[in-house]
Amino acid sequence: MMIVVSSILAVVMAVIVMAVRIKSSEKPATAKKIILPPIFMSTGALMFLFPMFRVTGAEFLEAITVGMIFSIFLIKTSKFEIKDDKIYIKRSKSFVFILIALLIIRIVMKSILSTTIDYGALSGMFWILAFGMIVPWRIAMYLSFRKLSHQLEASNHIQLN
Repeated sequence: MMIVVSSILAVVMAVIVMAVRIKSSEKPATAKKIILPPIFMSTGALMFLFPMFRVTGAEFLEAITVGMIFSIFLIKTSKFEIKDDKIYIKRSKSFVFILIALLIIRIVMKSILSTTIDYGALSGMFWILAFGMIVPWRIAMYLSFRKLSHQLEASNHIQLN
């Protein structure tokens, strides 16, 4: 029952992420908007204060590795562009499909792993997976944003002279 509930919640969160992503492409990007989500998500690590959510070293390595592999797809579909002297994230049709595919993979993995791994540890592993996915993705986004910011500043400086 908990697997079904958590899977439904994952679908709801994915829909929210897609809606936020579509909305965010309409407003200029900022470093703050890129950096804050992993910081906010990091508070979820408090779950590991409770023994039921703790994972073994091997489970941690598995989860973080899968998360980092998944982040590659998000990094590849997150590009910025300069419009009207501001930096915007480009809309990517493939982003939505990749997010849906990652969600399906996650639900299938959770269904399979729930037969052999305790629910609390599995919850911890999926938080680690998500954190291992968002941190590299957001770092790559920040570096890309910063590069475009420098280009924008340089072009504005040239135009002023």
